[in-house]
Amino acid sequence: MKTITEYKNKKVLVLGLAKSGFSAAKLLHDLGALVTVNDGKPFEDNPEAQDLLALGVKVVTGSHPIELLDEDFSLMVKNPGIPYTQPLVQKALEKKIPILTEVELAYQISEAPIIGITGTNGKTTTTTMIERVLNTGLSKGTARLSGNIGFPASSVAQEVTSDDCLVMELSSFQLMGTQTFHPTIAVITNLYEAHLDYHGSREEYVAAKWNIQKNMTNEDHLVLNWNQTEVQALAKTTKATVVPFSTKEKVEGAYLFEGQLYFKEEAILPVDQLGVPGKHNVENALAAIAVGKLWGIDNQAIAKALSVFTGVPHRTQYVDKIEEVVFFNDSKATNILATEMALGGFDHERLILLAGGLDRGNGFDELVPSLEGIKAIVLFGETKYKLEDAAKKAGIPTIKLTENVETAVLIAFELSEKGDTILLSPANASWDQYPNFEVRGDRYMAAVAALKK
Repeated sequence: MKTITEYKNKKVLVLGLAKSGFSAAKLLHDLGALVTVNDGKPFEDNPEAQDLLALGVKVVTGSHPIELLDEDFSLMVKNPGIPYTQPLVQKALEKKIPILTEVELAYQISEAPIIGITGTNGKTTTTTMIERVLNTGLSKGTARLSGNIGFPASSVAQEVTSDDCLVMELSSFQLMGTQTFHPTIAVITNLYEAHLDYHGSREEYVAAKWNIQKNMTNEDHLVLNWNQTEVQALAKTTKATVVPFSTKEKVEGAYLFEGQLYFKEEAILPVDQLGVPGKHNVENALAAIAVGKLWGIDNQAIAKALSVFTGVPHRTQYVDKIEEVVFFNDSKATNILATEMALGGFDHERLILLAGGLDRGNGFDELVPSLEGIKAIVLFGETKYKLEDAAKKAGIPTIKLTENVETAVLIAFELSEKGDTILLSPANASWDQYPNFEVRGDRYMAAVAALKK
C-alpha cells in the first residue's frame, strides 16, 4: 500500500456504511484523517458503526442531520447507492465540499495497476472472466477481484503489491465520485438505458460511465464494444488507445469470425468451446480476450480459462443435468433486456422459460420477438398475467401460470423431455416474493436439486 499524507488531520465525512463505507472509514482513520461516519441504520443494529466507534471514529447513526455539515469538512466520501438528491449530499454540493466514492481512495493507495470494467450489462461476468484469464496465465503476481463485485476496492487495494493487479468492477454510481482515478486498461461492456431514477437522464448515465477513461492517456487501453454505434462515436473523444471487440465484423482487436474467437489475426478458441452460453457471453469473452492479450497472457491460457469458466452465480449459470434435461439459473435478469440477451443463447425449440416477478408498471411487448419459437413458458409472481399476454402474442404453444419459482421448477420438469433446457430468466426484479435476485436464484437451484430426491 502506498503511503499518502494528504488526508492527515483533514476532517472527512463518510456518508453511508455497508461494506464499502466501513472500509473507506477505516482506511481514512488509518491515514490520519479526522473521520465522522453518518449512517441511517440505528446504532444498536449497526455492527460496522460499533466497530468504528471502538477504533475512536466519531459515529452519528439513525438519521442524516443537516447540522453535521456545520463542521468544516474537507471531503465527503459517499456510499455509491446514496443519490446526489439526498439532502446532506445536496448541502455538501452547495458548500463545494468534494464528494468521492471509495474507489478513488483505492486508486490513490494501490501499488498495483488497475483494470476497470463498467457497462450496463455483463460487468460481473466480464470482470470474473478477466480475473480467471489473468490468473491462469500470469507468471508472477495475482489478479484480485474488487469493487462492485462484492470486495471493497479500498480494502483489496491495501493488500496488493506492484506485481499484482486489481480487476475492478465499477458502477456508474462509483464512477461519478472519481477525480484522479486512472486505470491502465478500462473496459465498457455495452451501454443501454439504465438507472435513470438515479442519474436523471440517459446522457448523465452515459457521462458517468465515460468517466472511467477521463484520466487515461495514449499509453492506456480502452476496450470498447464496437457493435454499438454510440460507443464508436464516444471512442473519438478519448485520449486512450481504443481496442474494439465485435461479434459483427473483423476489427483491430477481438472479434468473432466463422465460429472462432480471434484477437487480431490470432485464433484463440472456437466459440462453441466457451463454458457459458449466450450471445452476450460471446461479447463478454471477447472483452476478456482483449484484456488478456494486452496483459501478455498467451493464447493457450486464455482458451483454457474461458473454456472451463461456467459462469457467475445467477448469471446464465449452469445448474445441473437431470434425466437429460439441462437447467440454467439467470436470476440476475431483472429486466427485459437481460432476458432478451439470455434467450439469444439457446435453441428455442427445446427451451422452457421460467419468468415473472415484481410489477413495476411496464408491459412486455418488446420481449415478444425474443419469446417466439419457445417450446413452453412457466410464469409466476406479480407480472405473470402481463407475461401471459406477451407469451400469447409470441405464439408459445404451452403457457402455465403458478405461484413462485419453486412450483415453476416442478411444472417445467413435468413439461420437459430429454434434450430440453429449462432456463430461469425472470425479466423482473424479485422483490414481490424474494428479498433479492440471489435468494430467488438459490431457491430455484434448491428446487432443481430436490428433483433428484
